Amino acid sequence: MKNDQKIIVALDYQDAASALNLVNQLDPSLCRVKVGKELFTSTGPKFVEQLTHANFGVFLDLKFHDIPNTVAKACSAASNLGVWMLNVHASGGLEMMQAAQQAIQNTNSKPLLIAVTVLTSMNQHSLNQIGIQTELTTHVLNLAKLTKLAGLDGVVCSALEANMLRLQFGDDFCLVTPGIRPANVNQDDQSRVVTPADALKNGSSYLVIGRPITQAENPQKALEAIYNECISAKT
Repeated sequence: MKNDQKIIVALDYQDAASALNLVNQLDPSLCRVKVGKELFTSTGPKFVEQLTHANFGVFLDLKFHDIPNTVAKACSAASNLGVWMLNVHASGGLEMMQAAQQAIQNTNSKPLLIAVTVLTSMNQHSLNQIGIQTELTTHVLNLAKLTKLAGLDGVVCSALEANMLRLQFGDDFCLVTPGIRPANVNQDDQSRVVTPADALKNGSSYLVIGRPITQAENPQKALEAIYNECISAKT
């Protein structure tokens, strides 16, 4: 289990020093890390390479969504940074996702490529507000089917949809689930949250966890506790 890194720690910081202060407290054999828009914008590609050199698998969470050619070039550049995983928005469409997948095939370090279905901060009302009247779980399933058709490795989804998607797509389809909170932790701004153990039981492949670890008094101990919960869920 030591190398079964189900936990992805979200480095939701605005500068490299703050992120490194956290990273230096974590054991890379127990987790991977996620670099999102804020941190990447302030620190750039060199910081991502710094993390990979420290033996952390990096999920570059930039959610590319643009015309196919632009997204393809962005994914190729991200892949060459040596990241473990990157993502696009499934709502960008089939052609965009296919272009992204093709672009990373011959890069130096081919990462996993996944697509975002519906953000975990959104609910049915949120979808309706942007003109999507389809029921939320149906919309997630439709976007996941499009992602599979495009040849991507999996999707970002709520753990509440993980069981449905696992049954639909089988064991080889990667399900990355944000909105993970231990039972005794505040839900913050996530509308659809699940505990780590329940997420894995529902079929999640990887768990994105931020504040329960990054804002803990002892981040490594918090990581170890969640890691042990993950082990218990799989036994």
